[in-house]
Amino acid sequence: MIVYSGTISKFNNDVDNGIIADLVKSELEKRNITNNNQSEFRSWDNSLLHMKNVLDIPEISKDIRVAIEYQIPATSKRVDFIIAGKDENDKSNVVIIELKQWETAKRTSREDIVTTYLGGANRAVTHPSYQAYSYAKTIENYNEYVQKKNIELFPCCFLHNYREEHRSELDNDLYSDIIKIAPMYLKQDTKKLREFIRKYVSKSDNGELLYQIDHGKIRPSKALQDTIVSMINGNQEFYMIDEQKVVFSTIKKLVENAISNNKKYTIIIEGGPGTGKSVIAMNLLAEFRSLMVNYVTKNAAPRNVYFSKMRQGKFKLNYVKNLFKGSGAYVASKKNDFDCLIVDEAHRLNEKSGMFANLGENQIKEIINASRVSVFFIDEDQIVTTKDFGSINEIKKQAKLLGSEIFSGEDYRLTSQFRCNGSDGYIAFLDHILGIRDTANYDGFDLDYDIRVYDDPVMMRDDLRGINHIDNKSRMIAGYCYEWVTQKNNSEEAYDIELENGFKAKWNFSSTNTWAIDEDSFEQVGCIHTAQGLEFDYVGIIIGKDLRFENGKVITDYTKRAKSDASLRGIKSKGNYELADCIIRNTYKTLLSRGQKGCFVYCEDKELSDYMKNRLANIVKR
Repeated sequence: MIVYSGTISKFNNDVDNGIIADLVKSELEKRNITNNNQSEFRSWDNSLLHMKNVLDIPEISKDIRVAIEYQIPATSKRVDFIIAGKDENDKSNVVIIELKQWETAKRTSREDIVTTYLGGANRAVTHPSYQAYSYAKTIENYNEYVQKKNIELFPCCFLHNYREEHRSELDNDLYSDIIKIAPMYLKQDTKKLREFIRKYVSKSDNGELLYQIDHGKIRPSKALQDTIVSMINGNQEFYMIDEQKVVFSTIKKLVENAISNNKKYTIIIEGGPGTGKSVIAMNLLAEFRSLMVNYVTKNAAPRNVYFSKMRQGKFKLNYVKNLFKGSGAYVASKKNDFDCLIVDEAHRLNEKSGMFANLGENQIKEIINASRVSVFFIDEDQIVTTKDFGSINEIKKQAKLLGSEIFSGEDYRLTSQFRCNGSDGYIAFLDHILGIRDTANYDGFDLDYDIRVYDDPVMMRDDLRGINHIDNKSRMIAGYCYEWVTQKNNSEEAYDIELENGFKAKWNFSSTNTWAIDEDSFEQVGCIHTAQGLEFDYVGIIIGKDLRFENGKVITDYTKRAKSDASLRGIKSKGNYELADCIIRNTYKTLLSRGQKGCFVYCEDKELSDYMKNRLANIVKR
């Protein structure tokens, strides 16, 4: 999605008339992207004036098209400035420019990471050249036109306020590789930037390329489970962006330090659904594959899927078994048996291990003890059972007891959305609609994400089935409000979930361990335990009677859960109804955020259905 576009002539005039920042802000608002960030508004005024000075020379054709604030598909990230056209040989090219107002920055020992003053503090961020490069590679991955037509994207960065005396902090041997790929220009390098632009774009293509980038077909999103074999083989499938890269490079450096200095570190990475926790975890697994490393998760569903994919990739059985582990595998481990343990979905860790919770003392303690570096990816808003023991406080407590240095905080927090078509606003909408927290921008997403609320579950399933026929990447998932009838009655006529209009379906529990990827599993319905930790193109969510809309608000009712649901075990005896309320809301947020491209919803409670439809209608009207 391009926010502003036009010829260089139009762009120059809008800058000269002092309206460019207002136009960009207005276009964002038209697309339901609220923006109250005054510093960003000032950056448009400042940075775009400098870009006008770069482009406003006779040697650069005023008919060449430019674009401002292009939102990269399937992410919440926007490219600052794009110039598109043809070179002297009539080859179509795109120049991507990352604009920075920085005056100074500091080098670090971390790969492609620098520090600079942002938001009132010194922060670790990606080198501007890496940022431009990662944005370009992500566009290449998602835009079918760019790939099929062999359109080349040439990234660079322009630090128009940066002081020359600090150049060596950014331009040195530490960053030479990325600067070769994506050159860095300061204010004194304006002529060099012009030469870079003119080398690749010297003629107008009448806007054809920008149109195709903005309106062209988007390639299917990559699901982590489909790329794991390639990643473990050392191929780069996901180009980590911004805070993802900061987290990855920081962990990589800490693992290197721990091994060389015989230190013990515990790293806590916070991030909501779709922020890339599992992508970073798998990239770390691939990076450290020559070390003693495990990917750890309590959830069996993703482990089973990854195991299946790895076996299909011809990896040996013992290698795969030793790569993916459940969270109870370290009861008998000795101190520092492993170089690194990468713990995904750490909020799902149990206190004790074993089928009867009678083994070990504390899973968090055992994991930290077993590894030089323990990395915990956690989202406390995805706690979905009374047994979920993982918390930031408990991790810190056990790390201190074991003498492991703790790394957490701002540099270890993931915020940007890479699922749900990259819509941060959709996640805020879920928080608001489910009553998890009040969010200022819950009605601020642009509806590129395909969310539909159905009155008929049969129609929802039919529509989802049609999409699933394309690539087998859509699934139905329900809240656990329906008894597992087919556990004892496996006849064809027996069903677990029966809804209005003749909808009947079975739970997937007894069908397979790899329901998420099997060719014939669409008709079975998954639950939180078989869906958490995985992602799909589209999901169809059945919201049971444990979530309703009454007296003007969304309420939960734990008594409407299936009696066989172990996730709320002990709630009644302990009287912890606040925890039950939290678990139900967290469960539906987790389910409603599983889809990369879209989410179809059916609510048993008609008032809740109407409420959701009204909220969505208000967004459309804006």
